[in-house]
Amino acid sequence: MKDTFSEAVWADILAHVRTDHAAVARGWLAQLRPLSLIGGDLMIAAANPAQLTYLENHARQAFTEAAQAATGRLVGVSFVVDEAAGAAQAVPAREPLTFERENSVLRLNAGYTFDEFVTGPCNQLAHASCHAVGENPGRTYNPLFIHGSVGLGKTHLLQAVCHRVLDLAPATRISFLSCETFANHFIEAVERGALHAFRYMYRNVDVLVIDDIQFLARRERMQEEFFHTFNTLYQAQKQIILSADCTPTEIPSLEERLVSRFNWGLVTRIEAPCLDTRLAIVRKKAKARGIALPDEAAMLIASRIKSNTRELEGAIARIQGRACFNGGIIDRALVEAALEHEVPRSERIVRIQDITGAVVDHFGVKLSDMQSKRRSRCIAVPRQICMYLARQLTQHSLEEIGGFFGGRDHTTVLHANRQIARRRDEDAEFRARLEQIERALSIN
Repeated sequence: MKDTFSEAVWADILAHVRTDHAAVARGWLAQLRPLSLIGGDLMIAAANPAQLTYLENHARQAFTEAAQAATGRLVGVSFVVDEAAGAAQAVPAREPLTFERENSVLRLNAGYTFDEFVTGPCNQLAHASCHAVGENPGRTYNPLFIHGSVGLGKTHLLQAVCHRVLDLAPATRISFLSCETFANHFIEAVERGALHAFRYMYRNVDVLVIDDIQFLARRERMQEEFFHTFNTLYQAQKQIILSADCTPTEIPSLEERLVSRFNWGLVTRIEAPCLDTRLAIVRKKAKARGIALPDEAAMLIASRIKSNTRELEGAIARIQGRACFNGGIIDRALVEAALEHEVPRSERIVRIQDITGAVVDHFGVKLSDMQSKRRSRCIAVPRQICMYLARQLTQHSLEEIGGFFGGRDHTTVLHANRQIARRRDEDAEFRARLEQIERALSIN
């Protein structure tokens, strides 16, 4: 969704500069032209290089404060030379001045701060590294790459960094967005012939934060664009923070040069929370909602729901809703009713031998064949399923899994994971077969 940036707001910005920052105001300010307000960055065009130099050296803070006061939004300011002056950095005049709400630090969740994040063994390194980056962006871990399954707090930590950076330096230019939004902006820029504006927008920030970067997969031209954006920011010692559901190496069809750069800084994983951490999360979320949750109820929720923080929050919301019709009383019966669809998973550890046994039974193949060099489809598919499930359900490394299946290397295991994950998403019949095997392992 876009809102047109009105002439009245621009007039307010100029008036604010002239009134509150008279020392930097010049008569030629009326020649300035607003170009775009996207990603929390207001781009202003100067009439000539001399004006541009003056604005960048003396007036950036004044315009930043004026823009924030006039818009009521936490924006930063960038300057370019107007196309009419014949400069190479021009942005096409046909581009309307708009504010893109999906790509802005203004969409930060007020509750996604470090104070509201519950730490535990599952996320201590990720939390500590994000905190360090928030204190000293561009100098500590760059890039910072956080990966883990959905609902474990990746987005919370990314936004917490942004909050911390802005607390320490409010004028910092931050672009926080999802990879999908980045992709949409790139496609729009290509269609409109506005790639220069796109590049300027993302290569002239102090902190670039992109959530779910795995969606760069199989997008070759977009990977090329992001590669150059990454290089520009990195060489300028600007902070880059990325999140994904897997490691850089495991992102399908990601160019090797990007995999290498994503690994330059710190790559850290968030695991599923242990019982103590889940219990702390339940208590904190309940308190935030103003719910007096008995210890027995908190323990029941934490024991029953083991997957992620998001589901814990959903359970608390359901309990709160039921309590409204129960005179505000939360007892075991009410909690049990709210959690009736949460079936606890088996506590037993799944071994790679359990997986191969289930697959052998399902497909009627021999384990010795799956560990052989045979590549026929009737053997290759069950072997790939074993590798996929072993990667998902055990703590074995890629090398260990590959070694178990006939001394194959880690790239073979990665390929198997990608193939099975893709077929699971696209083929309902294949997904049903996988779920049948999982049920045999008592994990679904």
